[in-house]
Amino acid sequence: MLSNGHGEDLSGALIAQALKIHGHKVEALPFVGRGRAYLEIGIKILGKSREFSTGGLGYTSIRGRFTELLQGQVFYLLGRLFQLLLVAKDYDLLLVVGDVVPVFAAWLTRRRVVTYLVAYSSHYEGRLRLPWPCASCLLSPQFLGIFSRDQLTADDLTSQLRRPVFFVGNPFMDPVLTPQLRLPETINRLGLLPGSRRPELDQNICLLLGVLEFLPSERLQTGSLSLDMALVDALDCDSLAQLANLQGWKLMTCEEATASMQLIRGPCIVNIHRGAFVKVLQSSDVLMCMAGTATEQAVGLAKPVVQLPGYGPQFTPSFAEAQRRLLGPTVFCAEKGDEEKILLKNTARLILEVLDRTKLDLSLQQECIKQARLRLGEVGGGIKIAQETIRLLNPN
Repeated sequence: MLSNGHGEDLSGALIAQALKIHGHKVEALPFVGRGRAYLEIGIKILGKSREFSTGGLGYTSIRGRFTELLQGQVFYLLGRLFQLLLVAKDYDLLLVVGDVVPVFAAWLTRRRVVTYLVAYSSHYEGRLRLPWPCASCLLSPQFLGIFSRDQLTADDLTSQLRRPVFFVGNPFMDPVLTPQLRLPETINRLGLLPGSRRPELDQNICLLLGVLEFLPSERLQTGSLSLDMALVDALDCDSLAQLANLQGWKLMTCEEATASMQLIRGPCIVNIHRGAFVKVLQSSDVLMCMAGTATEQAVGLAKPVVQLPGYGPQFTPSFAEAQRRLLGPTVFCAEKGDEEKILLKNTARLILEVLDRTKLDLSLQQECIKQARLRLGEVGGGIKIAQETIRLLNPN
């Protein structure tokens, strides 16, 4: 498995798990990050993996680009490529999850390849312009099969490459489309997804709390609006408490069994959930997101999303704008304004509008369902890619 990003690792691990069930030996070489998704299901990681603060090459700020250079990410990537070339002969097939970087790396090995192009979509521009030399690599006979992240891209690439490109769903949707235990019922629930990487996570939480301060106290005092944040373990309770205190919030132990902690400021109470990402995602009426894959999963669950662009290095205004083109009209973003305070105030107003529409506007509900199917597909993507990979590997 070759992948280059947190979301790509998740999809790769789900495909790998399905391949293992069918008796295949699977190992992984993540080009970015430690490959935790693979480790969690017992997939061996080749070589020494390393995490970078920017989260990898891609939509990053200028500051993020310089950070990548200073941290030696380019040299690390070249080292991973060299390692792949050394061990590739030991494998019957390379399965790529990502973009041109692992595609080109796989092509260099001259081994058989199946690729899931999760990083590219024709929804961005209407016609996908694959970066050089991605198209040439995909046209090579060593690439046995190509899978896309949506049907529009499959149709577009089939036409461009003059070979079949398939859409069978997205593996990263499988864990969240499976029914889970839900949070207690409430009139309205706003889910908060601040991302997963520090130090950007810290900045994002400060911005999200800044938005909540503009929510009207009458909506909060009546208990009709529950605020629930899915938080990763990378930010421990002491760090969260220090961060909250700087913003005028207090971190308190929660007596309710549904949340581990609460952030409190006046009438505003935010329930903090650890290890309950899917519960928050499935139980929320609207999600306020500063994340990549998590936002896609929210849209795939037919949930409206309100974005809050941050300062990066990942979730920048340019990343957020590209995400809206990718995921469609059920992802909303407030006007920025001249000051940060205006953006936060406008976002709070937008959240209330979208929350009210989820209850009153049937067309929004129908549009969310339509975009979920169109942009992300149905459950079972990981299993289907694995099954087709096995068929391509052993056509007889």
